[in-house]
Amino acid sequence: MRKLLCLASLLIPLVSSGQSYKGHTLYIFSFTKYIQWPESNNQGDFEIAVLGDSPILDELKIMAAAKKAGNRVIKVNKINSLSELKKCNILFIPAGNSAQLSDAMIKGQALSVLVVTESEGLGAKGSCINFIMKDGKLSFELNQAAMAKQNLKASNELTRYAILI
Repeated sequence: MRKLLCLASLLIPLVSSGQSYKGHTLYIFSFTKYIQWPESNNQGDFEIAVLGDSPILDELKIMAAAKKAGNRVIKVNKINSLSELKKCNILFIPAGNSAQLSDAMIKGQALSVLVVTESEGLGAKGSCINFIMKDGKLSFELNQAAMAKQNLKASNELTRYAILI
């Protein structure tokens, strides 16, 4: 019950404050707890990559300095192209790089990467998780078919708070 209350406090839709990515970062940290990766992805550091420039990069680095994914250190890296994507648990694709979603899903499939986006309609186009604004609040879509293709599984607790696609 305590675990569920903790999740609820993190996942209750957050009021967006312009371009602040604090809410996005709280969600992404929650994803580290409530997404199941294949055993091969559970070794070493927990890697989060950001494709290109985005203000979320600084917020994720602040979070990574203060938190862990279980007992794993969280490392946050900026990549400039998908060719740089190697070992990674989460790939965040900012709105400005949305056109690379299809390539990211193909490349990420071999690595079992949770692909997270932030542009309207990308959940339906194959992103694993897509941030959206709903009734003026930050929320997220969860594409279960895309998750399955990446060999990932979302917990029941997480799916309760998602807009399922």
